[in-house]
This record gives sequence, structure tokens and C-alpha cells, in this order.
Amino acid sequence: MARSRTLKLATFNVNGIGTRLPHLLAWLDKEAPDIVALQELKAVDEAFPVDELEAAGYGALWHGQRSWNGVALLGRDTVPVESRRGLPGDPKDIQSRYLEAAIHGIVVGAIYLPNGNPFPGPKYDYKLAWMRRLQRHAKSLVDLPHPVALLGDFNVIPHDSDVYDPKSWRRDALFQPEVRERYEELLAQGWTDALLEVFGEERPYTFWDYFRQHAERDRGLRIDHLLLNPVLAKGLKEAGVDRWVRLQEKASDHAPTWVVVKKPAA
Repeated sequence: MARSRTLKLATFNVNGIGTRLPHLLAWLDKEAPDIVALQELKAVDEAFPVDELEAAGYGALWHGQRSWNGVALLGRDTVPVESRRGLPGDPKDIQSRYLEAAIHGIVVGAIYLPNGNPFPGPKYDYKLAWMRRLQRHAKSLVDLPHPVALLGDFNVIPHDSDVYDPKSWRRDALFQPEVRERYEELLAQGWTDALLEVFGEERPYTFWDYFRQHAERDRGLRIDHLLLNPVLAKGLKEAGVDRWVRLQEKASDHAPTWVVVKKPAA
């Protein structure tokens, strides 16, 4: 496939950009994605490695936060043009979980959806409220005449087939019926879940915890999602997960997840 006619979009929860920077740079060098959404930077804005990423050929926007959260957008050989910082709907919400920009002709939203554990509790209530806000904002994007992608760690296990052992996750916030319903309501706006579209029932996992060699045994979850609006989805070509990154020493518990789409008309 001629890359000049396509773009590769990826999402990657780095689980601490300071610690995982070598993994991130090695992946960028090997896989050369054109657009990247990063989550869980766990770094203040001043600690973001902009110089290292520029040396690797990537322009960047970032929205950091000390010790947790944080999202960023990268563009290969271009600087993303910011359109929104923070999810609208709650001016008191200061958590760094949403960043939106135009990159290579595509409107891209980087998402780090709240985990919501322990369930039940205030963190779970915050997760559900955040998902409602996401639905409202996504509704304003899905029918745009321009290509739009929502990329990120959604902290949602959509189906039983998206987890190695559904029974062990029944009490987890990622697997609650309300959470899954709100994800399905989001898709019903017209978004395409790219991994589901390409792989069907055999779709790969994107996250493996650090226990009992779950990564090596491929006992994982699919919680990192790439949603495409109809304009972009009609050009969907490929999708996949770079599990090799997760299998490196001291890696993030997520693997980069990606799609290849037809390049938008200029």
C-alpha cells in the first residue's frame, strides 16, 4: 500500500512519558505513524519532551498534569493546530483528559477517559458524567463534512469478547452495563469502532496488566479505541495493535493501537 495515499493514526497510553520515552521513540522510529494521540503523560507541561520528539520528526501539542492524567497529540513532519483544550460541559473539571487539533487534514481528539474505580463511588460517578459530556461534544463532530477521529484510552470494555476472562471483570468500572451502554450510545451517533470493523470477533487486545505474565500469555483487554466519523471511516484500510511494544522490558501496560486510512483530499 502506498503510504503517500494513506495516513496512519495511532493511540498509545504511555503510562508515564518520562519513564517510557525510549519505548515511544523506538516505536515512532520503527512504525512511523503520521498522527498519534498519547495518554497518561503523568508529567507537568514543562517536563514534556518536546525537543526529543522534534528531533524524531514530530510536532506536538500537550496538556499535562502532575503525577497522573495528561494527553498529547503528535504530527509527523507537522505541528498540530489546536482547536480545543479540555472537554466542554464542566468548567470546574481541571483534569487533563481531552485535547483536540487539526493534523494532516483530520480533526483529532485525544481522549483519556476516567477509569472510574472503585465501583461504586464518586470516581465512577465522575466517569459516567464525563462520558455524557463526551457524547455531547462528539455529537457536534460526527456529522462534520471533514474527517474526524477520536483516539484514546476509553477505559471501556465494550463486549465480553474484549476481555480474556469476563467473569473476573464483572465488578470493575470498565465493564459495568451503564459504561458499556454509554459507549454504544456514542457509536450510535455514527462513529465507527475501527478495530471492531476490521477484525470482527477476532479483534486483538490493547492492554495487559503486569500480573502473572498476562502480556506474554495474551490475557488482555481491548480498552484503547479509534473512532472514525463517516467521512473518515469510508477510507478505512487497515488496523492493528503493536503488541511488540508491550513485550519490551519495563514497558507501558498498553500497546500502540492504529488504523490506516485514505488520505483526505486537500
